[in-house]
Formats: sequence, C-alpha cells, structure tokens
Amino acid sequence: MSELNSEANNGSTSTNTTNNKTVSNSGNQDDTINYSEQFSQLMRTVNETLSKIDWTQMGKYGKAAGIITVVIVAQIIIKGVIDTINLIPVIPGLLELLGLVVVGQWSWQNLTTSDKRNAVLERVQNLRKEYFG
Repeated sequence: MSELNSEANNGSTSTNTTNNKTVSNSGNQDDTINYSEQFSQLMRTVNETLSKIDWTQMGKYGKAAGIITVVIVAQIIIKGVIDTINLIPVIPGLLELLGLVVVGQWSWQNLTTSDKRNAVLERVQNLRKEYFG
C-alpha cells in the first residue's frame, strides 16, 4: 500500500496494481485535441448541410413552425387556466350552470318558432357550403 502512495506522489504517472492501468496527465491534453478535431469536423458537416438548403422556401416552413408553436403554447396556457379554475370547488359548477343558461337563452331566441328554426337551418347549410364546397 505504501508503494502505491509513494509512486502516486513521485510523478505524473501512477500505477494501479488492482486494475493494471497506467494513468498519465498528458492524456487530458490528447483528449482536448481529439475533442477539438471532432468538434471542428462536426461544424464542417453542419455548415455543408446548411449550405445545401434552399433558403428561399424557409419562409413557408418558418410560418408553419411558428403557427404550430403558438398553438402549442396557447394550449398549455389554456390548460393551466382551466386546471386553476378547477381547483376552486364552486367555479366548475357555476360554469356548468352558466353554460346551461346560455344554451337555454340561445334556444329560446332561435328555436321557438318554425321561421326561426328554418333560419338557423339555412345559416348552417350556408356555412357548410362555404367551408365544404
């Protein structure tokens, strides 16, 4: 055991008798050079790949990616708001009641007579034609 301690204190190279490995301080410098070469090779590959891209078409892709990102963020925010509202015990029941009141009010205004019902059906058919052709 004292042999190991004296060898470790004497120089930059030490020997581990249990694993039969030699560790050198110059290995860190080789790793740094090797890492530097690998990083420069990676950057060359990335630059070559980026130079092959047709950047004139990126406007379309950028807009699509932006819209998708905005939709995802909006959904996360809406979910957070709804979860917060659900934590208050009285609010979900009140919101259900509000929904029933709004549906009942709309139904009373738009479905009480046959003329109003026909007008609603006509609006729905016009919307269907407009969106589905």
